[in-house]
Amino acid sequence: MNAHEVRKLFPILHQEVNGKPLVYLDSGATSQKPASVIEAVDAYYRGYNSNVHRGVHTLGTRATDGYEGAREKVRAFINAKSTQEIIFTRGTTTSINTVAASYGLTNVSEGDEIVITPMEHHSNIIPWQQVAKKTGATLKYIPLQADGTIALADVEETITERTKIVSVMHVSNVLGTINPVKEIAAIAHRHGAIMVVDGAQSTPHMKVDVQDLDCDFFAFSSHKMCGPTGIGVLYGKKALLNAMEPVEFGGEMIDFVDLYESTWKELPWKFEGGTPIIAGAIGLGAAIDFLEEIGLDEIEKHEHELAHYAMEQLSEVDGITIYGPKERAGIITFNIDDVHPHDVATVLDAEGIAVRAGHHCAQPLMKWLNVSATARASFYLYNTKEEIDTFVKGLVTTKEYFGHVF
Repeated sequence: MNAHEVRKLFPILHQEVNGKPLVYLDSGATSQKPASVIEAVDAYYRGYNSNVHRGVHTLGTRATDGYEGAREKVRAFINAKSTQEIIFTRGTTTSINTVAASYGLTNVSEGDEIVITPMEHHSNIIPWQQVAKKTGATLKYIPLQADGTIALADVEETITERTKIVSVMHVSNVLGTINPVKEIAAIAHRHGAIMVVDGAQSTPHMKVDVQDLDCDFFAFSSHKMCGPTGIGVLYGKKALLNAMEPVEFGGEMIDFVDLYESTWKELPWKFEGGTPIIAGAIGLGAAIDFLEEIGLDEIEKHEHELAHYAMEQLSEVDGITIYGPKERAGIITFNIDDVHPHDVATVLDAEGIAVRAGHHCAQPLMKWLNVSATARASFYLYNTKEEIDTFVKGLVTTKEYFGHVF
């Protein structure tokens, strides 16, 4: 994979910010979009904008074909057994909340346990807090090792016969930790629990096979994988989804409505109430085409090389603390001694470099790290080693600037 050629396909990258060439290192928050995705969404609105599943006219048929065609692309992309297991949602947050509200509130009772980790994104903490409060269940946390990884011995210790749900992120959006979700799922199943995986930070960057992972639910977002904002996916095993009740009611998800009773459509549509995110699904389908043409193995290899290179370069700069394990995904979270991460991000922005600063929707993890906030550089297929050199030079400039200030 030639990142210099790949980046030519992303219109937004060819600009200057504050008089400097843009160096976009915030793909963990949202990725940029290639021209093919932008054009696919534009083509829908310009050429066949119509609602789906309802009309028999030509535009409606084309829109339905595009929408359902995207579902098949998602199915193949994550190797689900059936398109009935692919639910379109507004994103990872909605997907996890759907599992919590439908499966969790129905299958968890007082005295049961829900197991997560301290590294989770808020979207994979708060829904389970709410289920625990409403049902009387206990929320438990798998402890972290000193480097921010999970030891399977601790997983074995935390999950018990009372555990009903285990929900763990595949890749940490802060530490870059790649969690052993396949092994955790096996332990959960051995105790009769179901396994939920937050795949927001893994699906864009590596091959995902939900059958191989044997997870029961898997959630991810389009906007982090070169697709449009506002759409995501909930994968669920068919038997579980069939047993669950919808959480949104209204048009599109109904089969028959009487004055006092109603029935639902079959999967996957019973979970997709209202007019769906048609343009988003079509754009997501185009993003999958784009990523598969390049190859997820190539993308993962490229990001692994970038992360190692960045770690090597940063190790030569004094006063920088890097959080997380040595082997990681393409995420570098760090702090500069005596400089607030928001100030770091502001100085870098003046150099045309976009990074994230704050608690990254992971306040319990910030507390575990004993910091209030961090800065984060996250890489994707369009980033280059030259950009990392620019980033490191920007950090040196930041250190020098605040050294003079203090």
